[in-house]
Amino acid sequence: MIQLLPKTVLLLTFLFYYQTSLADDYLSPETIEGSTIVDAEALIELAREQQDLVIIDSRIRADRRQGYIAGSISLPDTETSCTSLLPHIEKSTPTVFYCNGPKCRRSDRAIVIAKNCGYTNIYWFRGGFEEWKNKHYLISK
Repeated sequence: MIQLLPKTVLLLTFLFYYQTSLADDYLSPETIEGSTIVDAEALIELAREQQDLVIIDSRIRADRRQGYIAGSISLPDTETSCTSLLPHIEKSTPTVFYCNGPKCRRSDRAIVIAKNCGYTNIYWFRGGFEEWKNKHYLISK
């Protein structure tokens, strides 16, 4: 039994690092059915044109503390549900979801949840906070 312990620890360590490396290699899909992709400039234009536009930051709160798009609502993907969306948006409200960027899964997941809840006017800022920050647009903290 004692001889199995080092092998078990080695196997668990390998699995942990393998899974971590897979997470680092993730790249969000090019599109998500039921959503319209926007870049930073299109998001700014949407905000000018759509007075009722809602921007949802799907990142965890620790990421948000590093900065966020002004006017966005914090609703991490892990807390996104039909019930949690209700106080923020109606089914046809134009809504942009974003997270850290193309290597982040959070906005992908939130969009799928919103779509499955019957929301129809969904935009996806795939470049997310990374693109916003790299283009030196206003960041709130």
